[in-house]
Amino acid sequence: MVKIGAHVELAGAVAAAKELAADQVQVFLSNPQQWKVGDLPYEGGVDRFRADVAEAGLDVYVHAPYVINVASTNNRIRIPSRKLLQTTMDRAAEVGALGVVVHGGHVGEKDEPAKGFDNWRKAIDALETDVPVLIENTAGGDHSMTRRLERIEQLWAAIQQADGAAKVGFCLDTCHAWAGGLDLGEAAAQVRAITGRIDLVHANDSRDAAGSGADRHTNFGQGQIPEAELVAVIAAAGAPVICETKGAMAPDITWLRDRLPA
Repeated sequence: MVKIGAHVELAGAVAAAKELAADQVQVFLSNPQQWKVGDLPYEGGVDRFRADVAEAGLDVYVHAPYVINVASTNNRIRIPSRKLLQTTMDRAAEVGALGVVVHGGHVGEKDEPAKGFDNWRKAIDALETDVPVLIENTAGGDHSMTRRLERIEQLWAAIQQADGAAKVGFCLDTCHAWAGGLDLGEAAAQVRAITGRIDLVHANDSRDAAGSGADRHTNFGQGQIPEAELVAVIAAAGAPVICETKGAMAPDITWLRDRLPA
């Protein structure tokens, strides 16, 4: 059976997982819109979190802060991004995370995409971690590193030149793939042909039309992704699933469990 879980607040992660009947959780370790990482927002700290997670039999994934953009050619963004990524990886190791999801980022309008790919190579070269970095495809942006397949292919080629490339995996987001213009019927196979792996799925319906470039998640059956296509791409990915839908997610987890093949 595919493990299915949800993105939840870290402070109440274990209780939320029980309420949702989730097999796993994804959490932020800090405010995703800030550069600062403070103490773990869990009563009892890291040791208590690890103990509670182990007792509940949960797997844990971490989503890195949104502000991280290691592809940027702007030193004031790229350098702090690399530092924050390292700090996030260190903290993820402390909490026993199975992977850290990081957005692919983007370069500026006047920049060559190759500069962004090489900046990713340098970032992986410098990163010290035993926790996998799971690069996520993004929904929009003409200068994105991971919206379109050709960019993902170029990014992956650059990363393979880095020390630590074996620790870089992929997170496939269904809403982002749909909004980014990928064919969901082929997306899992195409990504796997490029990366050799899909480590995690972010399962989300999309509020907006295919190719819209809009990163707007919604609950299963309430968006524009046809049900059969959504279920098929998740099944084809063959990876653990995190739901990032809206509001109460228990119905989404049940919806997906009822439709995925056993």
